[in-house]
Amino acid sequence: MTAGLANSTIRGEPVIHSRQLRAELVPVTALDDQITGEMFDLYDAYYDATSPVLFQSDLVDKDFVIALREPSGALAGFSTLAVLDTEIDGERVRAIYSGDTIIDQSHWGTQALAFTWIRFAGSLKAQAPERPLYWFLIVKGHRTYRYLSAFSIDFYPHWRIATPARMQTIMDRLARNRFDCAYDAKRGVVSFPRSHGHLKPQWAAVRQDEALRSDVGFFLGRNPGYTHGDELVCLTELSSGNLRPLARRVFEQGLRS
Repeated sequence: MTAGLANSTIRGEPVIHSRQLRAELVPVTALDDQITGEMFDLYDAYYDATSPVLFQSDLVDKDFVIALREPSGALAGFSTLAVLDTEIDGERVRAIYSGDTIIDQSHWGTQALAFTWIRFAGSLKAQAPERPLYWFLIVKGHRTYRYLSAFSIDFYPHWRIATPARMQTIMDRLARNRFDCAYDAKRGVVSFPRSHGHLKPQWAAVRQDEALRSDVGFFLGRNPGYTHGDELVCLTELSSGNLRPLARRVFEQGLRS
């Protein structure tokens, strides 16, 4: 997951209001070459070490795209995701894996994409309310890591508390299943021999005031290789009891849909 979504909610940039943007959930199988090309062009503007071939190979491994569009129809952002169903130590669990996510800088601050994502999570929970639902993501930048605390109450890894054994087991299993030997369980990081995409220097830079934050310092300490493509494995449970008030309200809209 990229910093675009995190920037959309954390940084106080002037933006077009969410109501002027439209976000829709689209199956990956319904995407045509034009839409895929638009997505790559936007991604390429913010990321190094990418290519149309690499981007496409990652995209086909996902289930859905949330596309964010301006009133003119121009693509303003997107987020890819996969729905993972697995059994871990005898318990059936479901996870939403966040892939590439970017919002154009001119729209940082919009909530439209985030709200659509959270409603979708609620609708998934409604399909199997007895099954734990998690948000599984690999974090490329400090701003995305900060987004976890704005979204959820308990998430891991956390700078103040140790990761519970059960959550660590789920993180390890999901990461190993998804990334095989690229997952370094000791560091909790996905690290490919060659970067699969990392933020361009102007987007990866840490401001002096940000570097003083406990959460940012924790992320930089746990994932010092983020500037060349290492990604920190993170997990949080998606449930009404573990979401912040605004996220909880939107999640419960999905539950009722």
